[in-house]
Amino acid sequence: MLLIDELKNRLINNIDLSKDTSDEELNDIISELVMEEFRSKNVSLKYKMNVCRELFNAIRGLDILQEILEDNEVTEIMVNGRDNVFLEKGGRVFRYGGAFASNDKLKDVIQIIAARSNKRVNEASPILDTRLEDGSRVNIVLPPVSVTGPLITIRKFPSAALTMEKLIKNGTITEEAAAFLRGKVVDRKNIFISGGTGSGKTTFLNVLSNYIPKDERIITIEDSAELQIKEIENLVSLECRQANVEGENGITIRDLIRTSLRMRPDRIIVGEVRGEEALDMLQAMNTGHEGSLSTGHANSPEDMISRLETMVLMGTEMPLSAIRGQIASALDYMVHLERMRDGSRKVVEISEVINLSEGRMNIKPIFTFDREKGVLVNET
Repeated sequence: MLLIDELKNRLINNIDLSKDTSDEELNDIISELVMEEFRSKNVSLKYKMNVCRELFNAIRGLDILQEILEDNEVTEIMVNGRDNVFLEKGGRVFRYGGAFASNDKLKDVIQIIAARSNKRVNEASPILDTRLEDGSRVNIVLPPVSVTGPLITIRKFPSAALTMEKLIKNGTITEEAAAFLRGKVVDRKNIFISGGTGSGKTTFLNVLSNYIPKDERIITIEDSAELQIKEIENLVSLECRQANVEGENGITIRDLIRTSLRMRPDRIIVGEVRGEEALDMLQAMNTGHEGSLSTGHANSPEDMISRLETMVLMGTEMPLSAIRGQIASALDYMVHLERMRDGSRKVVEISEVINLSEGRMNIKPIFTFDREKGVLVNET
């Protein structure tokens, strides 16, 4: 690491910072510097190439994160300060051997990530949700909110988009259940996907969206744009905007749902509902935008219904019976996912939302997960 730091300092002194150096030019400068450094030393070509890559990542990329991001087997990256980096591979979490050279370098990487998405993060605004160029989700938390130092959590997405066929092969869902959901998407049924953190809600939402007929106009609404919907030509993606330091000029999911209704959507896809925007989403589903999709955090479909009730109450004062009527009228089906102990993701329930009965909402399970057999079973 000391050698890399020394070469990096020499490299910076050799670069004319007043002009925009291309990646190709930077690689040429790095190669020349490394070859000169090791001209009289007996080191392998592979070692020299590794040094070149580390120098490029230190100058232009995201330092030690760059190589990790290029590893397709890594699904999550957790940085707990400069020298505590953890990775998730195959559903298992383990410590990474490398570390950032200093806290300043980690802070530099954080500012690079924020700048690439035209956002800011600092002591005044120490929390940031954003994404990388490849769509990976990024959460950043800075001191003084974080006691353990700057934090970065990156949720990576597969380089190749997942399909329902791949999910069937992985055991996430059965062919029968997949065919059932395909029919409901084509029939323009409103579907809500629930599950815990890391259960695969966004991925499953993305896969379900591939069943939408290609001639429809789709509007997606997200905190940070993550959905990768393919082959829909008439696609509009909307993303929230953080408020400034004075707390002004922010654009919320609720704002975006309301404006999307004036954009002639056939379907509205809300990446995730967390608060009072749930009311606007339900009203959109109830006013001519059948076939809409959304997700939310919950431990079961029943728990998701309760959470939706609470979210609606955050945005308006309505009788609970009226809220339940809105939910029952808006939602047709619910899909619940769960992350298993081995790290795999499974669809554990597909349920139909039935009309109110004696003031209570009924949820009829159609497919449930048999934990002894490890398979999704048709209950009808």
